[in-house]
Order: sequence, then C-alpha cells, then structure tokens
Amino acid sequence: MSPSASSQKMSPAQINQLARAAIKAKAVKMCQQIFSQSALQTQPNVTINPRNVGLVLGFWVKVVYTVANGSAVQINLTDLGPANALAQIQFQDLNNNTRINTTGAHLHLVNSAKLKRPFGTSLIRETGFDSPINYGSIGQNQISAPTTIAAAGNGTVVMWYWVPLAYSTDDLRGCVYANVVQATMQLVLSLPGSNGVSLCVANGADSTLSMYIGAAAGSVAAVTLSAATITVYQVYYDQLPAGKGGVLLPVTDLATVYELKNTIQTGITANQDFPYQYANFRDFLSTIAIYINTAAGGLRSNGADLNYWALQSANFTNIWKKEPGLLYIEGRNQCQVDFPPGVYYFPTRDRPISTTQYGNMQLVLNAITAGAGAYEIVCVEDFALVQTLSMAGSLAAS
Repeated sequence: MSPSASSQKMSPAQINQLARAAIKAKAVKMCQQIFSQSALQTQPNVTINPRNVGLVLGFWVKVVYTVANGSAVQINLTDLGPANALAQIQFQDLNNNTRINTTGAHLHLVNSAKLKRPFGTSLIRETGFDSPINYGSIGQNQISAPTTIAAAGNGTVVMWYWVPLAYSTDDLRGCVYANVVQATMQLVLSLPGSNGVSLCVANGADSTLSMYIGAAAGSVAAVTLSAATITVYQVYYDQLPAGKGGVLLPVTDLATVYELKNTIQTGITANQDFPYQYANFRDFLSTIAIYINTAAGGLRSNGADLNYWALQSANFTNIWKKEPGLLYIEGRNQCQVDFPPGVYYFPTRDRPISTTQYGNMQLVLNAITAGAGAYEIVCVEDFALVQTLSMAGSLAAS
C-alpha cells in the first residue's frame, strides 16, 4: 500500500498527532525578546504586536515598577499581591478572535493550578532539605513585592506571567501559525488603575482586585506607580518540518482556541442558588471562582460564608454538590496548597464540562451570608473550535 493511500485511511486526530510529534522532534523552539518599553499609569494600556513567525506557543511577560506611597499611612500587600501587577491581559489572534481577556490574578492562579504548585516559586532549603548543597531559593526577587511600604516610602514590584496560546509544550491545542503577511495579532497589557483593578485601596475596603491596602484609616489616593517597564518574550517553534505538500502543521490544534476569560456576577442573595451560565460550544477545563461577601465580618473568608457550590445541568440535576471544606481538601490534593481566601478552584481537566455535548450547564453558588453588593468573579479556561465561536452565545440562566 502506498504512503498516500495509507494516509487517506488515517483519522484527522491521527494526522494531527503525527504532525505534532514531527514538530516537537524536528522544529527549533525559540524564545526571543520582542518588546521592552516603559509604561505610565496615566496611559495604562500597552499594546504589543507579536512577530508573525513560526508556530506561536505563548509569551513570557515581565513587569517591573516602583510603587511610591505618597500617602500618610503605611500600605500592606494584599493576599493576591503582585498577581494584580497587571490589571488585564488580552490577546486577539489573526482572525480577530479574543482568546484571552482576563485579569493578571486569574492568569497566575490558572498557571499555578496547571503546575500543581504556586507559579514561579521555589522550595526553601531551611524547611526540609537534607543536603549540604545550597539548593533553594537562590534566584530571588523573580516574583517579589514589599510586604509593607511606609508612608512617603517606595518599593519595587517584580512579576512574571506566562500567557499561553497553546495549552502546553506537549499539547499544542490553541497554537497559532503566524507565518502570514496580511494579518496581525495583538497582545494588550493593562496596568493597575484600569479595568477595575487598583494599585491600592483604603483600609477596610475590598482588596480582591488590588495589590496594596492601607494599614490604617486614611486616604491612599497618593499611592502611584512609576518607573514601570514591561518586557515580553515570544516562544514559538521555528524551522518547521516540511513534507511533499509543504509545511507540516497540526491542523486540529490550529483549529482549536485555548481561551482564558473572566466575568463579574452580581445580585447574590443569601440561601438562594445563584447560577453562573457556562457559554455554549466549549469544553471547560477549569473554573476559578472568587466570592466577595460584603457583609459585616469580612469580604472574603475560608468558606464560612457559603453553604455549597454545585455543578448543575439544564434539567436541574446536580452533577456534584460540595461544601467548601470538601473543595479545600480536593484543592490541596490537586495543588498541594490552599488558594487565597475566597478563591475556589474547580478542575475538570480529566473530563471537561462540554457545553456542546450537554447544552446549558451552570456553576451554582449558595451563600450563607451575602451583603449588599456581594459578587463573584468567575474565571474560566476552555477549548473552543474556531468555526463555532460565532455561534457560541450563552442562553440566559432564567
């Protein structure tokens, strides 16, 4: 049997797998700096045009800036801290599909979840290594921020983000073939002070979307950032293998969009089911939900303000229904740590929530207490096929 006849009997998935394997074996994996520029808080959006070259896997983004505390009170790092060093990350592909439109905090949390440990961290030698060799946190200050900044003081913040287009270096779903001349991509990075993310909030305020919070009562309006520098590296496969028909490309991987999105849901009422509607025509790999309860006694807690979370189908069947304590146990088993207060991780990588297969699906929150203005931030990670994105509007939850 000739090779061409044999290839005709192969499924699209098999052909895609062969092309993916050839690329990983033969192509050259490149990591090149494509951008380095100062940014101003008064002009918070920085737009980067990635290079139209190779099979793009994603981008490393480094953010460095000085936080100047011009207020009369000390400011303290919040529990999400430098994860909020970028307010928003957006990526538009060559077909004008918005693949990524989410917060810096979500990007950091989902990368941590995929690694099963806090992203960019190192073990400390003094807490368990039985070795005379100086292993440990040697390359310090790669992700760093002062715990406190005194009144009239300043401090330097350093944060790294991985902005993925492909799901991973082994699983190329979502990669972008950029060897084109008549289309452009855009990576837009927004600094705090935009998109609802603050550099610093006053003492007692909701600090979920802030990097710093006042240590005592008093105005923090004079807290500013300066000397901001953003550096971007593009990671891609170059010198792709070629066959008789041209460059070998993983067509199914290229037809798949890897999305990271977030939304804010309001109108939560105590002891009533509050649904978040998953968008249609997607396979959801994970959901990260943050519940912000504005009732007296705190804004985010360790689960004491919730009855349960549930995944519910359109016919009101609970796929699962779990109290917060069980979610914390599962999270520890998945990632070895607890996420910050009020942050809940729902992994569905082993069996994605398929809204193509099941139709309408909802993540249901039921709160014990919900103050006026209580809300949740829902962050999703999913796969979608390019040709179905235009048909993927969500139906109303009620």
